[in-house]
Amino acid sequence: MMWIGLAIAGVIIILALGFYAGRLLYQLKQQNQRHQLARDKRTAKIVESIQVIVKAMLQQQCELSEGAIRLCNLLEALPSASPPDYSEQYPKLYEFFHKVSGFAILDARAKLPKSERMRQDVAREQIEADYETAVLKELPALQAYCNTL
Repeated sequence: MMWIGLAIAGVIIILALGFYAGRLLYQLKQQNQRHQLARDKRTAKIVESIQVIVKAMLQQQCELSEGAIRLCNLLEALPSASPPDYSEQYPKLYEFFHKVSGFAILDARAKLPKSERMRQDVAREQIEADYETAVLKELPALQAYCNTL
C-alpha cells in the first residue's frame, strides 16, 4: 500500500516538473521571439539610415567624409551572427574612413585654434578630392547590399 502511495506521489511530482519545464520552454520561446523582433527592427532602422546617407552622398547633399564615417559605423553596428568583412566589400570607403576619422570633431574641433581647424579642413578636403570618385563608385553596391537585408 505504501508503494502505491509513493508511486502516485512520484507521478504527481514528475507531472508537476514536466508542466514547469514546459512553461519555462514556452517563456524562453517567447523571449527569443521578442529578441528576434527587436533585432529585426534594429536592422531595419540601420539599413534605412544607411540608404538615406548613401542617397545623400550620391546627390552631394552630405559631405563625403561625414557620410563615410556614419556609414562605416552603421555597417559595424548591423546585428549579424557572422557579419561579412565590410572593409573587403567596400575597400575605398573604409580606406577613406580611416584617413578622415582622425580629424577632430564637435567639441574637440571647437577647442582647436583657428589655424589648426583650417589646416585640418584643407587636409580633409584634399583627402575627399582624392577618394571622391572611388567612394562614390562603391555606394551603389552598398545600396544593393542593403536591399538584400
